[in-house]
Amino acid sequence: MTERLVADTLVDRLAEWGVTRIYGYSGDGINTFLGALRRKSMPFIQARHEEGAGFMAVAHSKYALGQLGQQADTDTGVDIGVMTSTQGPGAVHLLNALYDAKLDSIPVVAIVGQQNRPSLGSEYQQEIDLEGMFQDVAAYREEVTTAEQVIPVLDRALRTALATSAPAVVIVPHDVQQQAEKIPGGSHGQIPTAASWQRSNAMPGEAELQQAAALLDDSERITLLVGQGARQAGEQVRQLAHELDAAVVTSLLGKPYVDETLPTSAGVMGHLGTSASAAVMAECDALLIIGSNDPWTEFYPKPGSARGVQIDISAQRPGNRYPVEVALVGDAALSLERLQQLITRRAGQRGAWRERVEEHVRNWHEVRRQRAAVPARPINPELVVRELGEHLPHDAQLALDVGSCVYWYARQLILPPNVPAHLCSTLASMGGGVPYGIAAKLLHPDRPVVVLAGDGGMQMSGNAELITLAAQWKNWSNPGFVVCVLNNSDLAEVTWEQRETEGDPRYEQSQQLPGFPFAEYARLLGLGGIKVTDPQQLGAAWHQALNEERPVVLEVHTDPDTPMLPPVPHLMQKLPDLRNGLEQEDDSGAHGLELLERYVKIETDLFGSQEG
Repeated sequence: MTERLVADTLVDRLAEWGVTRIYGYSGDGINTFLGALRRKSMPFIQARHEEGAGFMAVAHSKYALGQLGQQADTDTGVDIGVMTSTQGPGAVHLLNALYDAKLDSIPVVAIVGQQNRPSLGSEYQQEIDLEGMFQDVAAYREEVTTAEQVIPVLDRALRTALATSAPAVVIVPHDVQQQAEKIPGGSHGQIPTAASWQRSNAMPGEAELQQAAALLDDSERITLLVGQGARQAGEQVRQLAHELDAAVVTSLLGKPYVDETLPTSAGVMGHLGTSASAAVMAECDALLIIGSNDPWTEFYPKPGSARGVQIDISAQRPGNRYPVEVALVGDAALSLERLQQLITRRAGQRGAWRERVEEHVRNWHEVRRQRAAVPARPINPELVVRELGEHLPHDAQLALDVGSCVYWYARQLILPPNVPAHLCSTLASMGGGVPYGIAAKLLHPDRPVVVLAGDGGMQMSGNAELITLAAQWKNWSNPGFVVCVLNNSDLAEVTWEQRETEGDPRYEQSQQLPGFPFAEYARLLGLGGIKVTDPQQLGAAWHQALNEERPVVLEVHTDPDTPMLPPVPHLMQKLPDLRNGLEQEDDSGAHGLELLERYVKIETDLFGSQEG
């Protein structure tokens, strides 16, 4: 029998925790670990770049933890994402994905190689201070130096990642991976540990719950702000919102966990959010924040205008974005159930507010309809995403890159129940769309995947990971996988930011993207490729793409001058700078100015200027 190594211990322990695959890229610093993966037959997903592998691991956790509001529990733990890389540049490349996990509060684990211990401190090839580099991003980081250490370190890493919803990093020098396996016993200095973790079902204190219920009973115009912390509390949110006659607003991360077809669902908040959400946030006299740490503080009620209650599993977050009066530290579902038992004013007792909220929501849906119908050169990107809503399968999974596509997703796509949607949100790093989609598909190969991406994110790294897609898809029971590329030859979100925040015209040298034939490139890789330049072709193109027997790149040529505007009333404050920037431009500026004025009219006809 071949001698078992520390690397084998690592792989076996990961499997015992419930880990089902590893995402990464090879290198000499992890060769022994890769050999153990081969011996264990644990799937290794080779990305084209360590950053892509890291995004896949983060997405794996997001889809596994958030799918249908349930965690993907295994017999011994939870199936969270695990990434691996060699030392030096490979480890550096993981940082972006690890920060994605940190900022979006997602548990992941990185297994990182390091040079042999005798060479450390000598400025050896690819030697960098890994513990120092990971210090800010990791909730737990440790370098394994002995065989007996590997099990307790790995157990703590996984347990810490799960308990804190944050990244953990385990550094294993190459020579330690090659050591003979040694299981820690009970002697002095050896620490036996367990591959186990239990999700907290913490309940806030009864006094705080009663205080929160009294505050809500005393309020007339209540808005709920729902974040990803409500992923297991969708039904409780719906029931309490009904009883309170409350408006429901979501953070970008909370959007998949709320039924946006409800007449009081006002959509996403923030710069990329809806005017309905801005209206109900501005008009409410009580704000109940449920599992959200959304950073768009200028879109919250003005401090002092609304009394606040916040529910969060972490005691660090209540009061972090808004000066709340009552902090409920505990599980969102349990907290909401108890609140519903304690409130005394029931559905229908705030009828005037409910009618006001429903009016705002109806007006917003009309804004959505009118904006998508505005003619563009050649295609309005809002129409592309609105049309997707007419064709999106009810068992689909959605992934997004970062850029203008997120605006159109937030505003135009009403997610069907049970359709998860994830992206690199708080870090907002481009290039994650295709890796996210691949991870979603590997978790649920029987379900179709749709990725929304811009040409900027695709050129940054998405095109490379299409090669990974081409290598993987033939193993899937359902090949349905559509990458919709909004191709406008511009870094459009930043272009509009230049106009809005600086009052500057578009800077062509920084914003213009070289042309790239995405559909043709897909066909070269053996994938399907569809190019659309006529809005009349959109419906048929979506239908064709979603029914192909192979993954498809749907390349849609869209108008970069489609305005990316904040909702009213923030829009009115930004108009002078937007107009100033556009007026300094050439024909594109004139076209953009024309679209801007049409969009402003649509918004103000239905929401007024709301200035002051």
